Amino acid sequence: MTTVSSPLAGRVIGLAAVPDPVFSGAMVGPGTAIDPVREPGEAVSPVDGVIVSLHPHAFVVVDDAGHGVLTHLGIDTVQLNGEGFELLVSKGDTVARGDAVVRWDPAAVEAAGKSPICPVVALEATAEALSGLVESADVAAGDTLFSWK
Repeated sequence: MTTVSSPLAGRVIGLAAVPDPVFSGAMVGPGTAIDPVREPGEAVSPVDGVIVSLHPHAFVVVDDAGHGVLTHLGIDTVQLNGEGFELLVSKGDTVARGDAVVRWDPAAVEAAGKSPICPVVALEATAEALSGLVESADVAAGDTLFSWK
């Protein structure tokens, strides 16, 4: 069982509320989403594992069970070409839950005309594999979002 933690502080709104059909339709995988607090900060690893994909706006950490967890910082933020994002780790690095991965500013993302909402997705999972899925709550970085069997 893998416990997936919130990579940032904010309000959990659930995937269905994400303003992107790929995420809201769970095409990437099941999970939830966070509307982050509007202050500069760090997105942290939601699980212990290895960074297998790393972009300024998104990262994937794979744990020892082979579960890949995608954290996507905002919607359409790839169009910002890394502006306002600072990578704090490298692809291939081993991270612990709560380790800082990317420094960013959700308010700057919003000011640039993009949604700062952050999907947190269990890649290649079924909805049935997740339990305790949080769809609405205020969270701090490190609070549990769901468990993955």
